[in-house]
Amino acid sequence: MTERRFYTISELTAEFAITTRTLRFYEDEKLLNPERQGRKRLYTPRDRTRLKLILRGKRLGFSLAEVREIIEMYDDSSGEKGQLEKLQARIEERKAELEQKQQDILETLQELKDVSNSVEMRLNELKEIK
Repeated sequence: MTERRFYTISELTAEFAITTRTLRFYEDEKLLNPERQGRKRLYTPRDRTRLKLILRGKRLGFSLAEVREIIEMYDDSSGEKGQLEKLQARIEERKAELEQKQQDILETLQELKDVSNSVEMRLNELKEIK
């Protein structure tokens, strides 16, 4: 089976459940570069792969700048090993950020529980005074 040569904007928006505005935004940001036939945009399999990487990166919480850096790694001359090492470093950074956020959330939840318990105890004391 041969690989498709082009995808239309309608096909990609339907496949990835995104809006045409989103797709055009990624074009404006120079993350995608469709070919043009008049007013019609034709996306290559490379564009489709890049779109998939963009959406995955966003889903994983990477900023658009980080997504761009990750995508551009595939055009890097450092070879696959260098690309994978850079990607692994970005993944580790993101994991560390999320783990810190998780710890912050757990600490905040504990503090809220402590304050709630104090408030509840004081309310009970005030009930007894009546």
